[in-house]
Amino acid sequence: MAHPRRTHLKLLGSLLAGALPLRVLAQDAYPNRAIRVIVPQPPGGGFDFVARVLADKLGQVFKPGVVVENRTGSGTLVGTDLAAKAPADGYTLLMGSVSNLVLNAGLYKNLSYDPVKDFEPIGLAVSYSYTLVARKDLPFGNLAELVAYAKANPNKVSYASAGNGSGQHILAAALWHLAGVQLTHVPYRGAQPAYTDLIGGRVDVFFDLASTARTHVDSGSLKALAVSSATRLPMHPSVPTIRETGVAPLELESWFGYFAPARTPAAELNRLRTELRKVITSPDVMERFEKAGGKPLALIGDDAKAVLRRDLDRWLPLIKAAGFQPE
Repeated sequence: MAHPRRTHLKLLGSLLAGALPLRVLAQDAYPNRAIRVIVPQPPGGGFDFVARVLADKLGQVFKPGVVVENRTGSGTLVGTDLAAKAPADGYTLLMGSVSNLVLNAGLYKNLSYDPVKDFEPIGLAVSYSYTLVARKDLPFGNLAELVAYAKANPNKVSYASAGNGSGQHILAAALWHLAGVQLTHVPYRGAQPAYTDLIGGRVDVFFDLASTARTHVDSGSLKALAVSSATRLPMHPSVPTIRETGVAPLELESWFGYFAPARTPAAELNRLRTELRKVITSPDVMERFEKAGGKPLALIGDDAKAVLRRDLDRWLPLIKAAGFQPE
């Protein structure tokens, strides 16, 4: 008959021997349920488009699925704050961009989240320039002529935005501030009503993502005066950059990517970053972004964090100097 103590030791040894494979198996099981991506904007815009392109492709790898959840309110504040406070377990991600992670940090004195401390970048997928479009009968052939008129006629020229504190608003206001002119701001609830009034001649100019503005420029219903990127856009090679016009040393490209709540475990972060890199660099995803007027990126982890810090350093002093406030 086996000694009871020896029997217990053998049983304990068997359990310990099996513990390592079980632990490894548990790690390999991530994700074992659907991952949600919080989009802090309504369906149909740039946030939503990029989030869904990435989610559809990632869902082919993460079999439980990747689900996009639009959580709107107070511009991009509600959804972004929700993601910041979500459990840091790899199952909640944020669709991050310049507007919610950079511009908001300059606009709101008591922002409920910290763009750097509360988030870990997974990766940036694509960036879009803005195009300054004007009603087709505006009697100026370029941005310099518009600025010259605005200097002589304060507040006679109007500019639209998709809402107070939006990327369209801040970029335009920064341009007018640096150029030393005063234009009348006309905020709308989204880009579509702004386009309606711009095409109808009830407002003069509008900065919007180049991918959206392109349709109206190509159709001839609006004319393009400048782009906010560092270089000219292939889809509008004759349209100068803001810097090229000599009006102001200003540029802005709105990047989009996935971010996780801070303190998400390293194993989950590494898996997400590895798979997102594959998705971003896949030919079909790059083609979709390029056809929509975007510039594909493949900035993962620390490279993405460096871009975030660069834009915070660039834009926070400018927003403060100009005295921008959410209205």
